[in-house]
Amino acid sequence: MNGGCVSVQRGIALITVMLVVALAAVIATQMLARLQLQVQRTTNINFNQQAYWYAVGAEAFTKRVLFTAFEDEPDVTHLGQMWAQGKTSYPVDFGEISGEITDMQACLNLNALRSDANGSGNDDNNKLPAREALEKLISALNIENIGEFEAEYMADALTDWLDADGSIASSGGAEDSDYAAKEFAYLPANHFLGSVNELRIIEHFTLPVITALKEHVCVLPNNNLHQININTLAEDKPELLQGLLSISRNEAEELLAARDSEGFKNVEEFFNLPEVKKLKISDEQKQQFVVDSEYFKLKTSTNFNNSYFHMNSILQVANNQQINIISRTIGRD
Repeated sequence: MNGGCVSVQRGIALITVMLVVALAAVIATQMLARLQLQVQRTTNINFNQQAYWYAVGAEAFTKRVLFTAFEDEPDVTHLGQMWAQGKTSYPVDFGEISGEITDMQACLNLNALRSDANGSGNDDNNKLPAREALEKLISALNIENIGEFEAEYMADALTDWLDADGSIASSGGAEDSDYAAKEFAYLPANHFLGSVNELRIIEHFTLPVITALKEHVCVLPNNNLHQININTLAEDKPELLQGLLSISRNEAEELLAARDSEGFKNVEEFFNLPEVKKLKISDEQKQQFVVDSEYFKLKTSTNFNNSYFHMNSILQVANNQQINIISRTIGRD
């Protein structure tokens, strides 16, 4: 009988040892898996950091490109210069850098609808040129179910979003009470836009409108500058020129086709074109145009060992010598 008890005890001891070994194996496996995950995470962070530094390197290279371009032609910016070569890619160790420089004054700055430093609004009888251009641009894009009436309401809402007061500027405007009454309440910024994507939360703007506008509008950080470079407007996108001059698409295409590869030396040269002279262009409309740009955007995509990084940088060129990064945005857009 004692032999039976000893056998039972030995069996229990064996089962206990097996359970301990199994538990230790499970713990060791989990520890190894967590260690591998941590090592992979650290590796990914290092790869992503290297991709980031490649993007910063692209910024430095862009500064040099702009400096060189304006060293040769300090008073004019046009699409024949070395910065305007479209998307360019460079192979680097274990990856690639791709970048594209665009002129931020070849698009309509939405922040230009903020009339002054105090952000005071403007009435319908005294519209800002930028606001009138936005209305005409929206109409020119031929978006389904969007006409002059809807375009005016969108401009009203954007004006109220930008101005510093809480008063509705005009019939299509929207202020605190309109946004606070929504299912998920919020308040208007009453300040400059930070991104074109901010239009998604402004009254009256719809996804089709925003999608159509994105190729023609932009945002200069904390800046209501409204100066469009006639030399860098895209020839295949005449809608912005339509809006700026209140002309037809055919007339806008004709004006852009009259521009040579090196653009115009001054705005008077543009307005002296026979194609322009026959149009009824006001002095206020003429004041919207320049031939020298100050703000540029760099869209950078980099990869290092299959780790990808995207960054958008806005650069300001001061006196053709000092080039500053005034904004960085991480992501594709």
